[in-house]
Amino acid sequence: MKSIVKYCLLAGLVMTQPAKAAIDIVITEGVNSARPIAVVPFKWQGTGPKPKELASVIANDLRFSGRFNPSAVFSMPSQPSTDGEIDYGQWAQLGIEAMVVGTIKPFKDGRYVVGFELVDVLSANATKANGQVLQNGKLVASNAHVLDSRETVISLDEFRQYAHRISDVVYEKLTGERGAFRTKIAYVLVNRASLEYKYRLMIADFDGHNEVEILRSREPLMSPSWSPDGTKLAYVSFENKRQQIFIQDIYTQQREKVSSFQGINSAPRFSPDGKKLALVLSKDGNPDLYTLDLATKVVTRITKNRAIDTEPSWSPDGKNLVFTSERGGKPQIYQVNLDTRRIKRVTFEGEMNLGGSITPKNDEIVMVNRTRGKYHIAKQDLRTSSLQVLTKTRLDESPSIAPNGSMIIYGTTYRGQQVLGLVSIDGRFKARLPVSDGEIKAPAWSPYIY
Repeated sequence: MKSIVKYCLLAGLVMTQPAKAAIDIVITEGVNSARPIAVVPFKWQGTGPKPKELASVIANDLRFSGRFNPSAVFSMPSQPSTDGEIDYGQWAQLGIEAMVVGTIKPFKDGRYVVGFELVDVLSANATKANGQVLQNGKLVASNAHVLDSRETVISLDEFRQYAHRISDVVYEKLTGERGAFRTKIAYVLVNRASLEYKYRLMIADFDGHNEVEILRSREPLMSPSWSPDGTKLAYVSFENKRQQIFIQDIYTQQREKVSSFQGINSAPRFSPDGKKLALVLSKDGNPDLYTLDLATKVVTRITKNRAIDTEPSWSPDGKNLVFTSERGGKPQIYQVNLDTRRIKRVTFEGEMNLGGSITPKNDEIVMVNRTRGKYHIAKQDLRTSSLQVLTKTRLDESPSIAPNGSMIIYGTTYRGQQVLGLVSIDGRFKARLPVSDGEIKAPAWSPYIY
């Protein structure tokens, strides 16, 4: 019920504040070595043209994860809509391991019945789709090759969201991990040509669709950060001619100024339990890390060093902060334990490492790595310290990790313009999200919302 309420509130926001800009994903490096899958266009069982397509959204979602390589529609030997219509030998011969098939039927009041099946092609081909299981000591017929099968009623406005829902089901069934295709991204949209509001705080689906404007300002907006329940954003605003940190409810639009000390107020990050903010303040001299208790408003100093400490990010268990510091001469990533205040350096490879975030599994750190003067997104294994550079673009910055750890969104430049980039956590899939109206900065991936 809570998820439905959130969806309805967000849908209403979309209708009342339509965004002028639009971003679309442009794939720059494919996933030919990923798991082959087929998402067959859903069969329309009504009269007139099909209301909307689901298969293309599902196929794109799975492709963006870097784990799957959906086959092109034009290369499909047929377009079945149910398990019973599939010639499994035909698809297995093409190397397809799993298929999504489905139907769309008219319902009443302008709504539609959508049904789909996820089938294991290799298993079905091996058993000729006539598998058997032992039940009460007897072998009985089984359709175990059908990994999931669902039917639901949706309105025309819900097609895209339901396609993401199907993608989540498919991803979880085939990988064992929760899908993150119904999550959001927040970012700052900058239009320097605007005579009034140059800066807008936006949220959108993870793939750039359904943009919603949360706030517009004549002065810079920076560093959006999601609350762990996905209902609020913390961000830095210069609207009062100085750095201040606000927290804004994305549904009610109500906001609160939570930090307005003299000097720097920057880089807010919610703790995993949502009770505190990590932030950077210079009220006592140099920029250092602090935490702010959101209930009591008590500010606690975490680091004290003559160098600059910045870009705090919480470990998944909330016991540590990783941060960027120049205390070693050049920016590198360090970690501080919040109980003992013990600090250790985490990164050593490359000229600089900045903007670190620990993955949800607590086994890797994603960051910006500078080597030979180029800034790329990289990840480092926290057990072995081995480093993998994930991107080939230049001047990459502000990486933010999907809540299931499968994808990273980041800021980059393309033809002199600030855009967003997307890379799978294994580096195999890469894409660019250009915008037609301005530049995009400081992306932040939401937690699970639904």
